[in-house]
Amino acid sequence: MTSSAVAPSRIRIGSAPDSWGVWFPDDPRQVPWRRFLDEVSEAGYEWIELGPYGYLPTDPARLADETGRRGLSVSAGTVFTGLHHGPDVWDRTWEHVAGIAALTRAMGARHLVVIPSFWRDDRTGEVLEERDLTAGQWRHLTTQTERLGREVRDRFGLRIAVHPHADTHIDTEENVARFLDATDPDLVSLCLDTGHYAYCGGDSVELIETYGERIGYLHLKQVDPEILARVVADGVPFGPAVARGVMCEPPGGVPALEPVLAAARGLDVDLFAIVEQDMYPCPPDRPFPIARRTREYLRSCGGNPPARQTH
Repeated sequence: MTSSAVAPSRIRIGSAPDSWGVWFPDDPRQVPWRRFLDEVSEAGYEWIELGPYGYLPTDPARLADETGRRGLSVSAGTVFTGLHHGPDVWDRTWEHVAGIAALTRAMGARHLVVIPSFWRDDRTGEVLEERDLTAGQWRHLTTQTERLGREVRDRFGLRIAVHPHADTHIDTEENVARFLDATDPDLVSLCLDTGHYAYCGGDSVELIETYGERIGYLHLKQVDPEILARVVADGVPFGPAVARGVMCEPPGGVPALEPVLAAARGLDVDLFAIVEQDMYPCPPDRPFPIARRTREYLRSCGGNPPARQTH
């Protein structure tokens, strides 16, 4: 059997609390966690992320029971870091990371998605620091991220996947390439979020073709190009941009996901592709039908899940 025949079964489609409008551990405007688990399973997904730590139960036995009886498995946890600030923030960073990494490992997942800190507040738009890093801050960012990758691997058996994100210092094609070129592939992989990368002007297929060996994880989302153009022109922060609907339901935006999935399958490696349609805040009845339609759309792109297996 040729690699092209087996590769499609190695892209495992999942979803995340983000697609249900969940950005925070506790927020009255968010869907309750039990409803999220019920609906993500009913929508046809078998894999989920933990989302913001504390949204889902943090007791491994309870979470395993809640996910298992719904036919769900965990693909990754997520942490937020400000490693460009250097060694002075290490202890605080590790305290945040360790608990999430422990739960991620206990749930059988092998990936930890690492999101850099925002240079402006994603809700208020307040500028928190300079948009561009100094050369020294770039050194801190790359060396401390390598340190995080090594510690997470050695202590928890997880692999970090750094997530380029709007309104952070790892965002544009230039900054993503700079980050990848300065970090050790054995310690640091990339979580390519197709929506955030398009939001920041990047081409996901080109990134996969150029840095394929660094792609360790995928987030699937699209942006509405008309709303994005207005957001960029007006200098709108990411949070308010989401509230305007800048992240949209596939296949109504960019990038086209079928070529992205085809390029990812061409890497011939195991990859999770997790749907994340930012919708905070949103009406509680909105996410489920979108999630179900998106799952059917991804099946039409060749994104059918394999038979359940350990990971």
